Amino acid sequence: MGMATKTISIMNDAYNLLVRHKMKNESFSDAIRRILTKQGNVLEFAEAWKDVSDKDAEDMKKSVSQLRKKSTKKILRIRL
Repeated sequence: MGMATKTISIMNDAYNLLVRHKMKNESFSDAIRRILTKQGNVLEFAEAWKDVSDKDAEDMKKSVSQLRKKSTKKILRIRL
């Protein structure tokens, strides 16, 4: 069974991103498959927050809490 091919057009910035994420001996098809099928790792996500100070984290939690309260009040007003 032969493998079908498709020609696609992508913007230069998308191409440059793909080139940067493509491994040395990997085809573009293999890179796309790897990137798009990659399962998220909770530890990688947690790593993104490593430089956030405790104070900044608390400030973010307070902001989220305030936004939730405001949106809840707004929803309740709309329903009434």
